Amino acid sequence: MRRSTTALLAGALALWPATASAAPDDDPGGPAYHHVTAPATPQHWDPLTDELWDYRGNQLVLTRAGTNPNDGARRPFEYAIVTKGPELADVSITAEVRLDESVTVSNRDVVVIWNYQGPKRFYYAHFSQDNTIYPHNGIFVVDNADRRRIDDQWTGSVGAPPAVTDADWHDVRVDYSATTGAIAVFVDGADEPLMTATDRTFSGGRVGFGSFDNFGRTRHFRAVGTAASSATP
Repeated sequence: MRRSTTALLAGALALWPATASAAPDDDPGGPAYHHVTAPATPQHWDPLTDELWDYRGNQLVLTRAGTNPNDGARRPFEYAIVTKGPELADVSITAEVRLDESVTVSNRDVVVIWNYQGPKRFYYAHFSQDNTIYPHNGIFVVDNADRRRIDDQWTGSVGAPPAVTDADWHDVRVDYSATTGAIAVFVDGADEPLMTATDRTFSGGRVGFGSFDNFGRTRHFRAVGTAASSATP
């Protein structure tokens, strides 16, 4: 493994409060941290395909798989982007996620998106039951081309241990430092990241949730980070 991603992120992400607020935290001499909460309402989320999504209490639910756009860039078929709050550069995303596809489907997944700049420009973490195929259970960047795997754990034939193997809720966290490009993905409160990567393709954008070609749901979706230079609060 490369230098600890947790150490690379410590300069910024470890300072962010865990509780959410509506306004940035102003620290004289330091950056302002913006808290973005995303309740399960159409006012907070913008899906690719509205009819595939449902809002059930505090849960944002992708009810069935999306359709491959077949437009020259292989990437997640269906997702929803958080529209409230500023675009974020440094970011830490926390959420609870559940895979609703049957456990008999080995490649089932959900994804968490960050630095979203458009349909063909974003990062995503893929949480899957399978870890033996290139597009499963890893960290990826989409940059006007097929998604490219960037996590340190991928050996060419196997990746990090499967992130989710059941139909239960799981806590996930994705940390990204725009300064260093360090990425760390955590599952169920683990002290050490399940997946790590380093990439600086994008420096800011929005966050989101979806699935590559399956379906699932999320709740308590939150992000905290620094506003991207091109964005306003």
